[in-house]
Amino acid sequence: MNFNELKEVFEEISPSDYLSTLVNDRPYNGQPHTDTGERGKTEIKGITFRDLRDCFIRGAFHASGLSPEDYPRSLYELNWNEMDALAVYQNMSCEVEKKMGIYPNVEKLVREE
Repeated sequence: MNFNELKEVFEEISPSDYLSTLVNDRPYNGQPHTDTGERGKTEIKGITFRDLRDCFIRGAFHASGLSPEDYPRSLYELNWNEMDALAVYQNMSCEVEKKMGIYPNVEKLVREE
């Protein structure tokens, strides 16, 4: 499978187009542990817009692939051409859950024998 085919599969699983974001009553039919599944139904509570901004910035730095000692001074100095937008969002979501005190917001994982 080439990169373009892979992008199409990701887009089917988790649409990232603008028009999809306008449909508020679309189903949460993704994998349960993702933002498009059960985990995505969690309402954000107890954080401010500045908190949300901070979570976005931390998510971007985490998605950069750099180690903290190599982080640049500014979000604008990250190599956005080398970053996955979905990884930024997923990292941001985890930071929001941490801020809300509910991370990890998934059922305890149990090893199957």
